[in-house]
Amino acid sequence: MTDVYPPQKRWAVMRKVKGKEASPELTVRRALTGLGGRYRLHRKDLPGTPDIVMPGRRLVLFVHGCFWHGTRLCPWLQGAQVAP
Repeated sequence: MTDVYPPQKRWAVMRKVKGKEASPELTVRRALTGLGGRYRLHRKDLPGTPDIVMPGRRLVLFVHGCFWHGTRLCPWLQGAQVAP
């Protein structure tokens, strides 16, 4: 499948995609902080580089937004073709 954008436009679009500090991740972090949770961020020494690591509880969290999974409830995908 060919790309619908020229290379320069594709570069600009992909540059705006955030891998860290996205709003779903910040929401989870605020909730954990409000509950008194202690955590570390983006530990590269663990497989998959989890978004949030709670070493004292031996717990890792991967925060994936609805946009990447293509759920029908995602407000950014209204009117777009999504996975069934």
